[in-house]
Amino acid sequence: MALIEIFRAGGIVMWPLAFFSLVAIALSTERLIFWARINRNQRRVVKQLLATYRRAPLDVFNLLRQNLHLPISRIFLEALELEKASPRQFRLALESATQAELPILKRFNTVFQTIITVSPLLGLLGTILGLIRSFDAIEIGGIGSNAEVVTGGISEALVSTAAGMIVAILTLLFANLFRGLYKRQIALLQEHGGQLELLYEGHYTNINKLGTAEYANSGQ
Repeated sequence: MALIEIFRAGGIVMWPLAFFSLVAIALSTERLIFWARINRNQRRVVKQLLATYRRAPLDVFNLLRQNLHLPISRIFLEALELEKASPRQFRLALESATQAELPILKRFNTVFQTIITVSPLLGLLGTILGLIRSFDAIEIGGIGSNAEVVTGGISEALVSTAAGMIVAILTLLFANLFRGLYKRQIALLQEHGGQLELLYEGHYTNINKLGTAEYANSGQ
């Protein structure tokens, strides 16, 4: 049976299911490109950022601006641009910058969940409509005189159910993949954000010590 015949056999619910499948494909493609772009060289860049900040804190800004496509670079840059911040203020800046990035990392999650939930329900609706057609045909003239309508109703019931399950299952697989990538990204942000906090606190302490020593020397 050709694909167009299967589509016709599924009845009216195949149209919203086709729309959902196209949306899921488009959004999954966008998310795959998004995560591939982030994960391509993120760990290498982060190690370079931390090493540069440890050696020469002011040199890290150019490196951060060169990698603004990475969420962690945008987070680090926003926190480091806070002038004369205490370690506590710096930590709060990191946390607020991280919270601002979360909607970007979780983008389209609600759409995926909607497709996963609604697609099987549409398939079930198609099943009910197909069975209603079959029962109406049997009730009106018997199976012999309306066999084509009966079999058409059964086909609609089976095809729509299968289509709804296929759309939901495939979308669920991709949604779980993106959820796993999101969790890994959050773990990486927490790990390297903590390392940057420690480095910042060390630089902050050293600067305060130098300032205190200079003040003491000037008093002498």
